[in-house]
Amino acid sequence: MENIKSYVQQHKDRFINELIELLKIPSVSADTAYSQDVIDTAEAVKESLSQAGCDLVEICDTPGYPIIYGEKIIDPNLPTVLVYGHYDVQPPDPLELWTSPPFEPVIKTTEIHPEGAIFARGACDDKGQMFMHVKALEYMVRNNELPCNVKFMIEGEEEVGSASLAWFVERNQEKLKNDVILISDTGMISNQQPSITTGLRGLSYVEVEVTGPNRDLHSGLYGGAVANPINILAKMIASLHDEDNHITIPGFYDKVQELSAEERAEMAKAPFSLEKYKNALNIADVYGEKGYVTNERNSIRPTLDVNGIWGGYTGEGAKTVIASKAFAKISMRLVPNQDWEEITALFTKHFTSIAPAGVTVKVTPHHGGQGYVTPIDSIGYQAANKAYTETFGVPAIPVRSGGSIPIVALFEKELKSKTILMGFGLDSDAIHSPNEHFGIFNYLKGIETIPLFYKYFVELSK
Repeated sequence: MENIKSYVQQHKDRFINELIELLKIPSVSADTAYSQDVIDTAEAVKESLSQAGCDLVEICDTPGYPIIYGEKIIDPNLPTVLVYGHYDVQPPDPLELWTSPPFEPVIKTTEIHPEGAIFARGACDDKGQMFMHVKALEYMVRNNELPCNVKFMIEGEEEVGSASLAWFVERNQEKLKNDVILISDTGMISNQQPSITTGLRGLSYVEVEVTGPNRDLHSGLYGGAVANPINILAKMIASLHDEDNHITIPGFYDKVQELSAEERAEMAKAPFSLEKYKNALNIADVYGEKGYVTNERNSIRPTLDVNGIWGGYTGEGAKTVIASKAFAKISMRLVPNQDWEEITALFTKHFTSIAPAGVTVKVTPHHGGQGYVTPIDSIGYQAANKAYTETFGVPAIPVRSGGSIPIVALFEKELKSKTILMGFGLDSDAIHSPNEHFGIFNYLKGIETIPLFYKYFVELSK
């Protein structure tokens, strides 16, 4: 595949412009105001797969947003790679913090991306990384270098829990049959040091509602006499961690696997500067569970965080009320062996039990997923490592991610396949935040590296 570098350089501008056009469509799955835009994005992805060389491309209806399925089968006796990605994006809010409009992509240079980065919602998560696979297929088909079969499954609900994906996978197991699943929805350590994500945390996401009096009350007439739901909610949330930032829910840690000293030492080999980490976030110090370093706290340890909290009057000026209700959204990142439904039940039982008699509590589960670990001695991991080594000049480092991709555990359960997470984003790319971006270097390097995975996966499978 010596031609891949020259092919990428020859078509560089077109690759960038095609991604920019895809990023202009505001495919926000969480907001129904963007429903047509999500549908339009599905059509655009279908067209791109057809042009790249898939022999069959379908827009498959689901109970929610459609899934685009594509395939290029060259020989049923050869291995099959299933590529997963998603075309929906996070909401762009808060808009005022963007330095350019989130759906008007622009290329800007940064200290980390001196060659430029595309700034737009979805640039890295996941349109840019998903589109690398489309362009990699284009190269392999046009140059007759596709060494095996390939299938694509691109969904439109990843950012809201992938409910329709589970529905689709359960009903299309034969269609989706494969030897390995390839996903680029993660990151790597740096543009000089690639890495392969070997572990993901699971997720339990809930909303809590604390109700006090049957209406908002005058804080002068009733203050001090009735329970204030906002005050109560704040106390309840504060009690979920102890002085060592250990989560206090009974049974929460029962199935948490403690990594050996040897495994923790291997993780510690990944390049990491605590000072650069703090400077990048503009914080004076890090914070977390006692007994663990930063890269362990955000990867191999479970967490509980408040993602939003509201209640009462938040408008301009003053309104002296005791609110009838207070709300919060809470996410718990889980490690392998922690079952998200079991953790949700433990949280619900505990949170309800610590409420004082003056309020009632309602816990509403939203979505969740299991954690995942892939072995580094698998053929898929070895193929990915050889691909990275060839394009970056150094071997990849195995890392565990703090993020969650719940469908990875679903794939293993339903399709009996291992997933390889070949991410090309960086921590600094601001996914889910204002000013999300994806480096031009990373985008093109992904297109260059992915065909090599196919090559080495087929070679190692013989």
